[in-house]
Amino acid sequence: MGVDLSLIWAVIIFFGVMMYVMMDGFDLGIGMLYPFVPDRHDRDVMMNTVAPVWDGNETWLVLGGAGLLAAFPLAYAVVLSALYLPLIFMLLGLIFRGVAFEFRFKANDRERPIWDKAFIGGSLTAAFFQGVALGAYINGIKVSGNAFAGGPLDWLHPFALFCGVGVAVAYTLLGSTWLIMKTEGELQQRMIRLTGTLSWLLLAAIVAISIWTPLSQPRIAQRWFSFPNLLWFSPVPLLVALSMFLLLRSLRRAPNVAPFLYTLALVFLGYTGLAISVWPNIVPPGISIWEAAAPPQSQGFTLVGTLFIIPFILLYTIWAYYVFRGKAKHGEGYH
Repeated sequence: MGVDLSLIWAVIIFFGVMMYVMMDGFDLGIGMLYPFVPDRHDRDVMMNTVAPVWDGNETWLVLGGAGLLAAFPLAYAVVLSALYLPLIFMLLGLIFRGVAFEFRFKANDRERPIWDKAFIGGSLTAAFFQGVALGAYINGIKVSGNAFAGGPLDWLHPFALFCGVGVAVAYTLLGSTWLIMKTEGELQQRMIRLTGTLSWLLLAAIVAISIWTPLSQPRIAQRWFSFPNLLWFSPVPLLVALSMFLLLRSLRRAPNVAPFLYTLALVFLGYTGLAISVWPNIVPPGISIWEAAAPPQSQGFTLVGTLFIIPFILLYTIWAYYVFRGKAKHGEGYH
């Protein structure tokens, strides 16, 4: 029995995108929390908590995109053709966010509010359009033969827009719980209060998407609610409820690391639930990972390099977070 290279590549891409969502999500969330924290010095602390690691977090997005091109070129061509506009808007948001990171620390008092707005706008734009692209992807892409057969605005529909809001809420919750872990004093207390509200908003978004998705997509309803799949997948909503309960309970107990871990669990459960909904299709609703796969020789050649580089990415990521562990305080900073 031969090795299923397409399956291995699907797992690698799933892992890369999951790492990006979890790790870049909280620094996008910090940008969206800026409007709730008007004090300049508190904003400095918020940015300092992620300044050493934010650019490294985006390595995982590059890995996911490059892996898709290398292993599933058909899916790469179709998905990018269908989602050009939301992905371009996402990249513009990431550019504004990245520029704001660097220029805000060097700006004078008169110019700093401009870069604060760029940081807020870039973070919100990137998060929202990541969710829009996800919602449009789950909703399905029109394909004729091996090419995208839809229009440039096929992604613009209520479900995709709602997913954009949901992802923005999830990232903001990741940001607030990250700041609970990384800050202290009044800023930490403010984040604890915001986290309670954001938790309920995220739960509402998860419930709405969980109901909306099978109602609008019969193929996904069949996947979730037929036997024996129903028995296999039933732990997912139970684990979501448990994670939400533990998150809310942790906020009442001098929280530090626990709220962030429970939020990561919620995001992971939502991400895996959506992955289960489309599996094994890499271009919903009808192109599977095997139909979109590159030749085995190409997959094998690129897999060797990928398996070599992933441990290095993991090591420098772990090392960066270890070096910059602990609380960020006023008057201290990375820049």
